Amino acid sequence: MKKTLRRLLGRLRGEPNLEKLKRRGLQIGKNFKMMGEVIIDPSHCWHISIGDNVILAPRVHILAHDASTGLFLKYTKVANVNIGNNVFIGAGSIVLMGVTIGDNVVIGAGSIVSHNIPSNSVAVGNPAKVVCSLDEYLAKEKQLMTPENTFSEEYTLRN
Repeated sequence: MKKTLRRLLGRLRGEPNLEKLKRRGLQIGKNFKMMGEVIIDPSHCWHISIGDNVILAPRVHILAHDASTGLFLKYTKVANVNIGNNVFIGAGSIVLMGVTIGDNVVIGAGSIVSHNIPSNSVAVGNPAKVVCSLDEYLAKEKQLMTPENTFSEEYTLRN
């Protein structure tokens, strides 16, 4: 009963059914997390591989096909999407077909990932471009952390 209710609520919220996508060939590693309204290309999910420790923020779209040629040329372009390990993809970002995102990567919110992103990097923008290494980004953010702007788990909805 609980499972059915959860599935129904998920459908109403527009959440993809990960188990169904996995049965159709989607590959997902360990510790995968996604927020609401994420779209993982349901019609070509077997072309998508997601590594371990990946977080998809709200409204991320991952597309393995491009139907823009369908109307004019009567065919759809399809290509694999590979997302490495330890990747965070920010809210509202779109990952397009044929893209590989390496390991240890942060994609900034609202980015359009139309080209490969190398490992150990931070990429932002439209189209997404590498702006620094992950180590540089984390060192900068660590310096900006203060007791006034850093909160523990107790400040989240979970606690």
